[in-house]
Amino acid sequence: MANAKNKTQLTDASVDEFLDSISDERQQSDSRRVLVIMRNATGEEAKMWGPAIVGFGMRHLKYESGREMDWMILGFSPRKGKITFYVHSGSPNESKFLEKLGKYKISGSCLHINKLTDINEKVFTELITDSYGFIKNTS
Repeated sequence: MANAKNKTQLTDASVDEFLDSISDERQQSDSRRVLVIMRNATGEEAKMWGPAIVGFGMRHLKYESGREMDWMILGFSPRKGKITFYVHSGSPNESKFLEKLGKYKISGSCLHINKLTDINEKVFTELITDSYGFIKNTS
């Protein structure tokens, strides 16, 4: 298992071209705004992970099973009808941000929203900043 390759890999694909390919105008606009928020909050440049995930930063993960992989610190993916965020970090501050965030769902380590106007952008920025710092300092 330790040698198994992660299906989602860092690529050289263009983030801008990927965002340009989003046909839904609201989702494209929301994704461009999220790109700016996450870039500013992390200080990292966005990179494509696989064909549809925009990621920021990189960390090396090692599981108890022995499996190891490189993975983004934070990221997002515009999906049909929603945006999925890879930001659920387990930070001790996370719950206070989620209480004030707005309308969202969580599954696993992902946070899902339908549209950016469903959440409080200031709180979202604080959540991103906190999650990034927590993951960076605990990886």
